[in-house]
Amino acid sequence: MEIKIPAIGESIVEATIAQWHKRSGDRVAKDELLCELETDKISLEIHAEVAGVLKIEAEEGQTVKVGAVIARLEESGAPAEATPPSEKPEETPPPVATAPKEDGTSTPAPVEKNKPAPAPPVKTEQATPPPPPKMAENEPEERVSRRPMSPIRRTIAERLLAARQGTAMATTFNEADLSRIVELRRKHGENFQRRHGVKLGLLPFFIKACVEALQEFPEVNARIDGDDIVYQHFYDIGIAVAAEKGLLVPVIREVPCRDFADLQKTLDDFAARAKVSRIELTELEGGTFSISNGGVYGSLLSTPLLNPPQSAILGLHAIQERPVARAGQVVIRPMMNLALSYDHRLIDGRQAVEFLLRVKTLVEEPEEMLLEL
Repeated sequence: MEIKIPAIGESIVEATIAQWHKRSGDRVAKDELLCELETDKISLEIHAEVAGVLKIEAEEGQTVKVGAVIARLEESGAPAEATPPSEKPEETPPPVATAPKEDGTSTPAPVEKNKPAPAPPVKTEQATPPPPPKMAENEPEERVSRRPMSPIRRTIAERLLAARQGTAMATTFNEADLSRIVELRRKHGENFQRRHGVKLGLLPFFIKACVEALQEFPEVNARIDGDDIVYQHFYDIGIAVAAEKGLLVPVIREVPCRDFADLQKTLDDFAARAKVSRIELTELEGGTFSISNGGVYGSLLSTPLLNPPQSAILGLHAIQERPVARAGQVVIRPMMNLALSYDHRLIDGRQAVEFLLRVKTLVEEPEEMLLEL
């Protein structure tokens, strides 16, 4: 059976073999993982469709066209037998000294016991300084190493560079008091998990708040196409997810039709599948607005980069208890810094500031419009 590079998407014509998990000659079972492929958009795994013996025809690091054969599974074959280690020749005992007999034959000469060993000869040459110690072959260690970018990393680099060069990006900042969200999660979290089977996280609150604000500020949900502004009357939100080989932004479709439990289940599913490179290409396409949560890694403030052709992205940061003034009193509150990066060609500064202020208001007072427990 031939193992080929599968058709992945209309825009993908080749893939790189990132890693073989089996060696040529290995017997593999049905559905066993054979190798990982990388394209300029996603990673994917190839599993054995039948049991058999693997014969690899394309090596790791090789880039091959879609439809090309990279290996074969010989269903009736047997695994290659390992070459037995060469046997050591039998050691022969050292020769024994013999003494001649009168009849011409020889007998072993007696070994003298307790005979002191002869003293080593005394050297008369003049002593010379010892030579300097030789450096080990692997010293000094190489101070740098070089490896080619993976297809995904090349695409990430190109898109980030395009975001900086192809847009008039600006960023506005604010902060949100998350006291009420923290209290709602504490008060209703156990009941929410019992009813829906998932823990109530922080991101669903911000996803709902962003969609509410996007409906009030349509330019933030729009995009530029040549000399036109394309207003998008749907709300598909991209969520930045860290994967082993790079950042992915899968999209949650039709967010207004989803409740908190559905959003949380989708987020958990994205996170789990990203770790094993199971995000589908169709899940990365489209999107009208994105959210990046650097706070899960401890970031307190950053400037998120746009995800073209989208015109804006919201950056979330770590929740940090700090003193703030409330009604003339200094109190300690769980605060989060918010950052909205936007394309200034389409979105004015006033619109960006008011959009972010609306998101802040909604997460600080979530009961009326966001809570669907």
